[in-house]
Amino acid sequence: MAVAGERSSVFLLAQNRLLRESLARIMGKKNDIVVVGACAFSPSVLEEIVAASPDVLLMDSFTSGLAHLQFIREVQRAVPEVKVVLIGMEADEQLFLQAVREGASGYVLQDASALEVLAAFRSVVNGEAVCPPPMSTCLFRYVARQSTVLPNYQARVTLGLTSREQQIMSLVGRGLTNKEIACHLHLAEQTVRNHVHRIFRKIGVPNRLAAVEMCRMQGLPV
Repeated sequence: MAVAGERSSVFLLAQNRLLRESLARIMGKKNDIVVVGACAFSPSVLEEIVAASPDVLLMDSFTSGLAHLQFIREVQRAVPEVKVVLIGMEADEQLFLQAVREGASGYVLQDASALEVLAAFRSVVNGEAVCPPPMSTCLFRYVARQSTVLPNYQARVTLGLTSREQQIMSLVGRGLTNKEIACHLHLAEQTVRNHVHRIFRKIGVPNRLAAVEMCRMQGLPV
């Protein structure tokens, strides 16, 4: 977070010369900002960013592929404290989510004005994250979907249950017998029985009811 009276530094990495020079001119006139670099992408640009050690890197999508996302990782490894704001981006949900996963702090669409980019810069300097309202909805949906994945991960890590064992426990929780589970999963009844006893040993319970309660306590939907 910016401290009152201090100037925050920015490095502008943009292929579009007009955009780059316009932002450099506007930001360079602000008392709270110092522009420490402005250039198009080149093989040596990472070294320039490391040397400048900016607080914020404003960068556009300098490739039609996903190389700019890989570049975010490289920058953050080299300059751990830098905050990355992607500018001039498409309203592409998948691209946005990938950028968030790679560690971007801001995502600004291509129809944004220079003043909106400036506002995004100041927001991330102050410890905030920035994204367009339509992308907020996308982010909420993504987080909501993860709730169906996390319990399985939790069960694997905390309880040591395999995917098959989790599957069997979900059927045990529905009250199915070993024979019914075997028919449902197209397994031999003895195989199911072996799985159930192995589950009991793993999680340290004596019976099916206790196993179901233990799994529910760990967030497994059974």
